[in-house]
Amino acid sequence: MIKNNYFFSKILVFSILITAFTTNKATSQRTNSSSNFWDNVHFGGGLGVGFGNDSFNAAVSPSAIYQVNQMFAVGTGLSFNYSKYGDSKLIAYGASALTLFNVIPQIQLSAEFEELRINREFGFNGSTIDDDYWNPALYLGLGYSNQNVTIGLRYDVLHDDEKSINFDALMPFVRVYF
Repeated sequence: MIKNNYFFSKILVFSILITAFTTNKATSQRTNSSSNFWDNVHFGGGLGVGFGNDSFNAAVSPSAIYQVNQMFAVGTGLSFNYSKYGDSKLIAYGASALTLFNVIPQIQLSAEFEELRINREFGFNGSTIDDDYWNPALYLGLGYSNQNVTIGLRYDVLHDDEKSINFDALMPFVRVYF
């Protein structure tokens, strides 16, 4: 546990330093102070549906970012997920804060903190077991960008095999903003 906290502390300090450096650089590079705030806001998100043998999954995650400059963006998002597997079901909902940094136009680094409320209901031998809790996630990602679409991988440094709704800490993503 101490080793995980030490690793998390190093990642958190690194993320804060990157954010502080890019925010300072981003605000000093503004050239058009009279531009409209809403001209720099972009909306996007994700939709997902899955079917399987006696299973169903649906996910909706709208988000919005504010493009500070060509290299840096900050944003927020909402998340809702419903899954049913046999007699068991899961409902997860929450919010996230996101930062995006394009090192060059094609390479994007991202950091996202997400907090989900998890409601799990396990069907077991005719009875039901309920499990309700909050689950944090801190995703660090790397992706390839082509204008408003980014494809890449992200890693949840807070992943917990017992509590996370994702089976693995490393997962692919597709991010689209309009």
